[in-house]
Amino acid sequence: MFILNSNADYRRPLVTGDAETLGLAAAESVERHLHFRENHAETPLTALPALAAATGVATIHVKDEGHRLGLGSFKALGGAYAVIRLVLEEAEARLGRPVDMAQLQSPDVRKIAETMCFACATDGNHGRSVAQGAGLVGARSAIFVHAGVSDERVAAIARFGAEMIRVAGSYDDSVKEAARVAKERGWTIVSDTSWPGYERIPGLVMQGYTALVREALRQLPAPPTHVFIQSGVGGIAAAIAGHLAIALGDQRPVFTVVDPARAACLFESARAGHPVTVPHGGPTVMAMLECYEPSLVAWRILSRVADAFMTVDEEDAVAIMKRLADPVGGDPVIIAGESGGVGLAGLLKAVADPTIKAALSIGQDSRIFVVNTEGATDPGKYQEIVGLSPEDVRARGAA
Repeated sequence: MFILNSNADYRRPLVTGDAETLGLAAAESVERHLHFRENHAETPLTALPALAAATGVATIHVKDEGHRLGLGSFKALGGAYAVIRLVLEEAEARLGRPVDMAQLQSPDVRKIAETMCFACATDGNHGRSVAQGAGLVGARSAIFVHAGVSDERVAAIARFGAEMIRVAGSYDDSVKEAARVAKERGWTIVSDTSWPGYERIPGLVMQGYTALVREALRQLPAPPTHVFIQSGVGGIAAAIAGHLAIALGDQRPVFTVVDPARAACLFESARAGHPVTVPHGGPTVMAMLECYEPSLVAWRILSRVADAFMTVDEEDAVAIMKRLADPVGGDPVIIAGESGGVGLAGLLKAVADPTIKAALSIGQDSRIFVVNTEGATDPGKYQEIVGLSPEDVRARGAA
């Protein structure tokens, strides 16, 4: 399914708060924060010239977040950043003086952090980021996971010292339960989705994601003409689209949001012209995108700066994982988890449909930018789908 943005807010400026959250000054502060993180390095931007030639476009570049901060996902940029910002703000309030990022490990700040507990609901990657951020500052974390989160993903979060809490039902059920329990116990919710009255912290999470856009704009030989970004609740798509609109202005690329067909809450919101909660159907292999209700902040941004919305099917997600693991024409290997390559899958589906291709004005001069949002964060699932372990795929790519 495909739809052009026809909402009343389309092409209107971002509201002031959203523009500040995703603006140039905020993005610079995120990058400064990263310089204090161990294992920080810019993630690679990988060109796929053979796929670009086969697709009939000038270039395809993939920002590979499978290398991000030891977590293997772009989510490493969001939850941990929000936790650290909240700890610094609490320290300023209690100490009555400014507290800089450079003082994060000072005894005064760590003593305050030890009194704090950060909670969230997760499909896996966001929870690891929140737990990692809490661990970095000596705070506690409580992570709520729904029935569909694999034991392997739960164990990956627990390794950061988080208290793990299983919730029956879907991701949206775990979001509600996390909010309820956190309110009872005085914990701070660090969610990557937003709801009425709860916007600032999800905004900080999205702000963290702007770092990957800043890096990509430095790494790209020329700004992209087209961007395809996958979406769950909408945070990553909104962060990238919003920052590109601010940074590039009238030269911003054509931006397409890509949803799983089985959890297409952003697509249906675009079709309705307002946020829509979609009914739960069968589970999707795109586990990190299995969300049925959009973030209100993300929708507000995307309704203004996204040009199109589309869906991809289960077989599209599986096919792109395999194609990136076993590329043709000398393109480099990229290890993409079940949700990682969905933006690229959207591009391939778009160019295969003459109507969509024309609607997006994709041609031989088009410069495509996509993000591999996660590596093999569930290695067992990756091997089940691709037929090889991540290690075997890496070895084959290096041969």
